[in-house]
Amino acid sequence: MRFPLGTPKSRSPPDRDALEDACHQLALMTFVILLVPLLVATVTAELHPDTGPPGRHPALRRLETNTEASHRSSGTRCQDWDESWSEVVRVLEGEAAWVRCPLSGHPARDNSSRDLTWYRRLRGQHLERPITHNGRLSKERDRLCFQPAAADDSGCYACLPRERSAGTETWVRVTVVRRPQVAPGDSKCERPLAVAPDQVVVALQSDQMLECPDRREAADMADAPPAVTWYHACSRSDHWTSEREQVGAHLQIHNMVDHYQGLYTCQVHYRRGGRALHFTRGLNVTAVSPPFLPKEPSVLQPTSEHVFRVKRGSSVRLVCRGRFPYLDRDSDRAIWWSVDGNAVHGQPADPRFSASNKLVSSKYGDRVEESVLLIRDFGSEDLGKTYNCSVRNRRGFQTRRAQLREEAWVPWLQVGCGLALILALSLAVSALCGVFRLELLLLYRSRFGADERHTDDKEFDVYISYARNSDEEKFVLRTLRTVLENHLGYTLCIFDRDSLPGGTITDETLRFVARSRRLLVVLGPGYARQGSQALLELKAGMDGLAGGHLRLILLQYKRVRRREWVRELRRARVALAVVRWQGERSREMTSRFWKKLRLELPVRRTHAGHGESGAEAGLVSPPAGRRAPLDLEGS
Repeated sequence: MRFPLGTPKSRSPPDRDALEDACHQLALMTFVILLVPLLVATVTAELHPDTGPPGRHPALRRLETNTEASHRSSGTRCQDWDESWSEVVRVLEGEAAWVRCPLSGHPARDNSSRDLTWYRRLRGQHLERPITHNGRLSKERDRLCFQPAAADDSGCYACLPRERSAGTETWVRVTVVRRPQVAPGDSKCERPLAVAPDQVVVALQSDQMLECPDRREAADMADAPPAVTWYHACSRSDHWTSEREQVGAHLQIHNMVDHYQGLYTCQVHYRRGGRALHFTRGLNVTAVSPPFLPKEPSVLQPTSEHVFRVKRGSSVRLVCRGRFPYLDRDSDRAIWWSVDGNAVHGQPADPRFSASNKLVSSKYGDRVEESVLLIRDFGSEDLGKTYNCSVRNRRGFQTRRAQLREEAWVPWLQVGCGLALILALSLAVSALCGVFRLELLLLYRSRFGADERHTDDKEFDVYISYARNSDEEKFVLRTLRTVLENHLGYTLCIFDRDSLPGGTITDETLRFVARSRRLLVVLGPGYARQGSQALLELKAGMDGLAGGHLRLILLQYKRVRRREWVRELRRARVALAVVRWQGERSREMTSRFWKKLRLELPVRRTHAGHGESGAEAGLVSPPAGRRAPLDLEGS
């Protein structure tokens, strides 16, 4: 219908069918707008399959991606698979175990156990999967139970509430430890443990009741009360004495002694859901000193009599040792040095001072600790300071002052040089004495020896005994007589020269020997034959030697074979030294032969108040005219 322009006409209401058509068109457009993003996401997932697991819906993948992002934002994640990760539950393969939900008991995260769902993540994967509960894996309130644990149960587990929110994911890592392979014939009786043993302290001479860890929690899940078997070393509890016995499920120690220490293992056996299960736990029992002993600390070193020797300019170490008897939870235990009332620790005011502490020994909980005070470049001002060592625990306190004494300065260099010089002089003197021994003895005798002519009434100094009609006789008459009488001034008795005719040879011989101070026996091959006068003279000399009023001198002119020596000569040879004539080397007056011979002869003083002259003492050579070898053929 057409209306003329300018003619006012009111509009009629729209038709009902047209309104319904418009609503249907609007709903269709809304559905298309919602369906297009979903189709785009589906096509994108088919073109890029690595964006998530195949066959899963893109919307579910987006939900999982958001879940991963929230997981990464939480503090406790199960992404680090190294052994140092803190949230680790260790389970022994073949034994029962359980994991408690970390959310239970938390005020902000507490949820009903019926609303908890357990998830598991395997190594190398980033998506969690719900755990399918069966006879071996089951949920007991807020626990996930392994009945028993298998090797492939290792992984990360989380319990999540049904209504998940950001920050509600807490993961626990479970590590299944394989049982060690025991070789046939291995005598070791140690039982493997996956869980670190609990530490238990028992005082000596006291009693203690031990309970197996996790037994009560197993009893809450078991169909009947669990059975417990205790072990220590290689023995079971049914083999122990009355001082240590199993009482029910507990271990009762009636009187703690030293050999009760060590690792105790307990095996818990129970049934749950028709399955026979067991697990093993350990207790490390340590004996400590009994509580009725004194518990006050004491300073062991320095003692009241101990004195530290110090030296200026050097580093000084002051050692303090303290004993701390065992006290439970003794956090106030301390040992320290103080200088003039100021404790030395951390950064002291004087950088030359430093202290270090260490544990020396520990037995039955009683500790011996050591504190060392090091003073570098010790000076004179440090000697006047007060050094105290102190020990403290919650039962008492003790301090002791260290006594310092400066070491006297010793000039070690000068002392060493002096000792070396003395040693060198001693060696030189010893060498000189060895070389000039005869000369020194002659010099001493000439100065301090007594002239026997003034102490007895004998007539002759020397009686010379020799074999007649031999080379020895020529030696006596031409050499010995000339030197001893003419050069040295001795009075000689030579029987063939001094005896009077008509007398008895035996009586005269004995009389001459008795009136002489020395008997000089000149040995040769023909000496001391049976029936000779020389043998009579030797026997008279041996008698005088035995009586103490005659000294016997043996002078070997020529070598004598031993079978030619008579008994008296062998006796004299053993007791007396022999002066040997060495031919041309003995002819000079300065030879060792004449010096040795003069040491055996009486002291002869040529001037009153003076001893033998230097030349006669053998320390200086005679004049040049007398240095020629002795040749007294014309004497």
